[in-house]
Amino acid sequence: MDWRCSCGGLFELESWPPFDPAAIDAEEHSLWRYRRLLPLHPSWEPVTLGEENTPLLAMEWQERPVLFKMESMGPTGSFKDRGASVLVTALRGLGIKQVVEDSSGNAGASLAAYAARAGLECRIFVPDTAAGPKLDQMRSYGADVVEIAGTRQDAALAAWAAARRGPAARRGARYASHVYDPFFGAGIETLAYELWEQLGKRAPGAIVLPVGNGSLLLGAQRGFRRLQEAGLIERQPRLFAVQAEACSPIAQAFRRGSDRAEQVAVAPTIAGGIAIAQPARGTEILSAIRASGGAALAIREQEIGDARNQLARRGLYVEGTAAVAAAGVAHLPHNTADPEAPTVVLLTGHGLKNDRGW
Repeated sequence: MDWRCSCGGLFELESWPPFDPAAIDAEEHSLWRYRRLLPLHPSWEPVTLGEENTPLLAMEWQERPVLFKMESMGPTGSFKDRGASVLVTALRGLGIKQVVEDSSGNAGASLAAYAARAGLECRIFVPDTAAGPKLDQMRSYGADVVEIAGTRQDAALAAWAAARRGPAARRGARYASHVYDPFFGAGIETLAYELWEQLGKRAPGAIVLPVGNGSLLLGAQRGFRRLQEAGLIERQPRLFAVQAEACSPIAQAFRRGSDRAEQVAVAPTIAGGIAIAQPARGTEILSAIRASGGAALAIREQEIGDARNQLARRGLYVEGTAAVAAAGVAHLPHNTADPEAPTVVLLTGHGLKNDRGW
């Protein structure tokens, strides 16, 4: 079963219900309050683990007032639960019984959890450098975890092969990719709607977030675009994409003024969740950043580690990938400080997902 066009392009969903605030279910306190705003067939029952709205915490950080959005408080400990819940709902509704995915950790753990909830068989291909706790989490949900020697891209190639041929493909397994499948991105868009409601029906001035494959950035950007098209906000927030200097194809392309992210070498980093050498949606990510008036930043390992430790001293225990966004705040232009249009920093994964010892 194809997950992208034969021309090499990426699939997008053709039709969406119009954004209407009256369609929001005020009695529901999870992402499924936006059920009627998602491109899902009415007969498809939600696959949910109780994705409660994640908190916004106001804090002075790097001498700036910011709001930390605690996406690390999802059911499996990461923002990926938004996408996985909607994706698995769609796949079960379409009659899929088996799913295959590649992941460095959080996406695989989230898919494994929701597949278990839906009664789907799940196989995850991971690089052999993936964090042990995340692998344990996947296996605990019953997923078949296949460790691949090599890079994150090697794991992706193995997943593609499994979805195209072999026993899984013959049984109709679907490549349930958080990068390629547009239903995953539809779930991430709920982050924008939730922030809009939490901020009193307005958009933040800026969003600071870690970027690897870019599903979080693109989902947020599309969600705010829908709000703007519906006349509910005047402008979209500026997007600040933060990467580890050890693997920063988006930041390097942004600095060059290029619209294409070239493949880069991957050095060891504590932000392994975003160590993507060449994001499939790199051109789209760069376009979204520039259109928003934001920027792409590359952060040194020492800064990431310091930010992670400083957050912990304030009671916020996050993984290295999430700390990348917090570290990026020190590099924002001064004109992002606006009390009427706050800066939101997305903390994307819980610290218990890290390996011990760093």
